[in-house]
Amino acid sequence: MSVVAKALALLNHFSVDCPEIGLSDLCRAAKRDKATTYRHLTALQDLGFVEQNPRTKSYRIGPAVLHLADLREATVPRRSGALAPLQTLADAIGETAHVSVLSGYTLHALAFCESNLHSTRAVIDLQTLPLHATASGLCVLAFGPPELMPVATAGLAAFTSHTAATEEQLQVLVDAAATQGFAISDRGLEADIHGLAVPVFDHTGQVAGSVAVASVSSRITPARIQETKHQLVKASQDITHNWGGRVPSKVQALWDATLTSDSKKALTS
Repeated sequence: MSVVAKALALLNHFSVDCPEIGLSDLCRAAKRDKATTYRHLTALQDLGFVEQNPRTKSYRIGPAVLHLADLREATVPRRSGALAPLQTLADAIGETAHVSVLSGYTLHALAFCESNLHSTRAVIDLQTLPLHATASGLCVLAFGPPELMPVATAGLAAFTSHTAATEEQLQVLVDAAATQGFAISDRGLEADIHGLAVPVFDHTGQVAGSVAVASVSSRITPARIQETKHQLVKASQDITHNWGGRVPSKVQALWDATLTSDSKKALTS
């Protein structure tokens, strides 16, 4: 990792829950020595990416990040392009809908919409989503670049007893997503949450991320899964369109085949 990458990586430790971090705490979080961390922070501070709270002397995100965020949204308005389809999806299903964006080897949470239908609902409070333990992650593993799989298998953290714990278990889930067009994580990240996701695409024709529904597991039924799949396809088509892309014909064919198969099973059950 280059010096620039190491310095910028420090920004990943800041979050809504942890907006300010002291030097010692940042050293521990980044697993670096104090001299190196301070040098990187000084460089980031000079450029406005971080600043010090004059009262506590802790570091926080600086104003330069706001400019970049505004520029990104103005030139690639992904968040705004996802919000309307997300709200429609959440309202139709009655569960939490969310979109994530793939950047390099990391899947970032972009936006979410919660339904008011139920008092108990899934809460999306992660900035990055584990590739092996979420429907969104399994989705980009199935339809994204092959280089993602080694990254996913390098850190198979067990979040629940249902999390894919081996490369073989993960491959089964990814293969199922690649075959059906839908990725499923049944309590892989949280013990009471069921995730269902499909890929979204941008103007490059490549996978840009995923759109997913996170449901409370006790409310899951075959009929609800089938309806969620239909709504997810519509949401992916709309978001992909808003991002200047088009759903590849092969992916659309997978969706059509799976939905047709599900309908036939429903009629015979």
